[in-house]
Amino acid sequence: MSDALDAIEIETAKNPRTSIIWLHGLGADGNDFAPIVPALQLPEAAIRFVFPHAPVQPVTINGGMRMRAWYDITDGAIRREDESGVRASQGLIEALIAREKERGTAANRLVLAGFSQGGAIALQTGLRHSERIAGVMALSTYLPIADKFPAEAGAANRAAPIFMAHGSHDPVIPLERAEQSRGILQSLGYAVEWREYPMQHSVCPEEIADIGTWLRKVLG
Repeated sequence: MSDALDAIEIETAKNPRTSIIWLHGLGADGNDFAPIVPALQLPEAAIRFVFPHAPVQPVTINGGMRMRAWYDITDGAIRREDESGVRASQGLIEALIAREKERGTAANRLVLAGFSQGGAIALQTGLRHSERIAGVMALSTYLPIADKFPAEAGAANRAAPIFMAHGSHDPVIPLERAEQSRGILQSLGYAVEWREYPMQHSVCPEEIADIGTWLRKVLG
């Protein structure tokens, strides 16, 4: 796993057997969500938080500027994700999952989480993974490559809990797009826990408290 992404890692105690891989949004990096760990107020169990840095690449909607991104997004009336880029990042996160398993985390003790682009990759990867994981957390995001998802969804995580949260005033990813993604997942039988907050494309204290509650529930 020498080619695995560089990442910020926080271990809440020695010898963790639980892992949370948390993916940042467009233009950010792994430092973006690392400060949130104490605010989650999780039990004193040993948990390894992994905050990877996305690859640096040109992003069309930002004038082709190079920045950390999980995939490209085209410009236009409907901003579409780059399917090949989404699938490439899925492979990178699968490598991180494999590394966590090598380090002692069973698949059912692993949570995939992400914000915006990172949340899209968390859904893309977690719901296609071949083993049951503890859950998927998708913040201010949507289901990518949604038209192909019903045919590609993995059987192992049909019952995996999903936490989706979104800002009602989000100008980057409109609430309607997140609601459509939730509808697709629910129509396929996924258990989606949905939260909506009066915010823009961000995270708020109430949301952080709800995330902590959900993590305590899915990790026991």
